[in-house]
Amino acid sequence: MLQVARLAPTLLGESRELVSAFLHRSMTPEGAFADRAGESDLYYTAFGLEGLLALHESVPDATSAYLRRFGDGESLDFVHLTCLARAWGSVSPGGPPDAVRAGIEARLGAYRSHDGGFAVIPGAEVGSAYACFLALGACEDLGAAVDGAGMLACLEHVRASDGAYANHPGAAEGSTPATAAAVMVMHRLGETVDGRVEHWLLDRCHAEGGFFAAPRAPLPDLLSTATALHALAALHADISPLREPCLDFVDTLWTSTGGFYGSWADQVLDCEYTYYGLLALGHLSL
Repeated sequence: MLQVARLAPTLLGESRELVSAFLHRSMTPEGAFADRAGESDLYYTAFGLEGLLALHESVPDATSAYLRRFGDGESLDFVHLTCLARAWGSVSPGGPPDAVRAGIEARLGAYRSHDGGFAVIPGAEVGSAYACFLALGACEDLGAAVDGAGMLACLEHVRASDGAYANHPGAAEGSTPATAAAVMVMHRLGETVDGRVEHWLLDRCHAEGGFFAAPRAPLPDLLSTATALHALAALHADISPLREPCLDFVDTLWTSTGGFYGSWADQVLDCEYTYYGLLALGHLSL
């Protein structure tokens, strides 16, 4: 994802400096990035660091000390545990210190679902596409082995009746972020994706640009747009007819303060959606 997001400056032009300034304003004195309430948050830190790297900037020197506060993630839930692995990957090319690496890897094992995938709560019977995607990314950041067969089996359990993917079994309709997560897991594991998934994702595109999160979602949003474009690129889909409308959509969510809103209904800027803006622009620059 970062490799593509690094292409965003070619479309940003002089606005790149505004985005950079927004990300720097989102940093806290301790080297973290702020959540929507202005407090240091590990989840937002992972996105903020990726945003800086996408703009070809260095990460704050103080961030390593901030990450060390979490040790090997003993106090963290699943999502923040994977964020710790990702943040260390952004701060250090070699990843976290060895003891931290071993601890995170061991703790990730507690979130394996009984179907072979991963879930956001320990001991779950069935995993989710979202959790599998996060876990796979964390394993790659840590250089850990991956049980690909188990993840693929899990994804079959959460396939929706309409052929897309959800984050729970038995869903009638899939969601765009979950389907994109499933596509990326299968792509990274070398698994062929059913061709119907590409068409399902393309059908989620709003006539005026942007992607809906689900078939009956009222508005397109930036998370769904960025992840759909990322998945479609992995599927080698032709998105050229969508390029200009999607560029227009992303532009409607950008502000002169440098950040991106998550949707037309959003009223708060943050570094998470700003990163998704960069990811979307990266794909639309190709």
